[in-house]
Amino acid sequence: MSILNRFSLLKRNALVTGAGQGIGRSLAFALAEAGANVAVVDRNGDTAKQTAQEISALGVESIAIETDVTQTDQVNHMVDQVTSKWGTLDIAVNNAGIAIRSPAENIPDEEWDAVLNVNLKAVYLCSRAEGQTMLNQKSGSIINLVSMSGQIANRPQLHAHYNASKGGALQLTRSCAAEWANRGVRVNSISPGHMLTPMTENCTEEEKAQWISNTPMGRNGEPSDLQGAVVFLASDAASYITGHDLVVDGGYTLW
Repeated sequence: MSILNRFSLLKRNALVTGAGQGIGRSLAFALAEAGANVAVVDRNGDTAKQTAQEISALGVESIAIETDVTQTDQVNHMVDQVTSKWGTLDIAVNNAGIAIRSPAENIPDEEWDAVLNVNLKAVYLCSRAEGQTMLNQKSGSIINLVSMSGQIANRPQLHAHYNASKGGALQLTRSCAAEWANRGVRVNSISPGHMLTPMTENCTEEEKAQWISNTPMGRNGEPSDLQGAVVFLASDAASYITGHDLVVDGGYTLW
């Protein structure tokens, strides 16, 4: 098989959570352009349907699944819908996440719970449901969207609960990878740097300028900067890679 063919995702079946907008939408399109059928999962059913319709125009199959990834029954139903439609789940990208800012000494309990539920608990719920299906198949690739915040404390924003949730998701990725490696399932993560997405659109220009000044490549990232990473980790080109965190940050964590 040629090296370019090893990057192909033709006849693979994928799901992407939080795929209605931002990074998740971009990753869903990347998988589709590489040949995969894609289930667009989002809590907002309308944006999921819109994205799925646009992906279908690329010549692959796409379905929209409205799901709250913090709810076990909905996550299990999500996976069941994919396997009922296509028979297998070959690629799962757990991207859904939230960010809230508070100084560490003043984080309200409900805010801590909200961030950890979406950014860590939901990653586990999804990985568990996806992993059970893939282990039965003896094949599959799970990719968790983590963050460079799982390795560093960002500045100037204060969000210890976000950092903690991402650090936990990173270690969860490594743990699942270690347990499932000899049963055909690879589990990796992607850690973006500062990205220009709907989640960061309310940040001040001063903050964005500081991010740029701390980034060796001299710019903030775009969701498209992550597309190559997700296709690579999902594909046979990464067949001997598991438990790896692929940092895509323009060099931010070098300094």
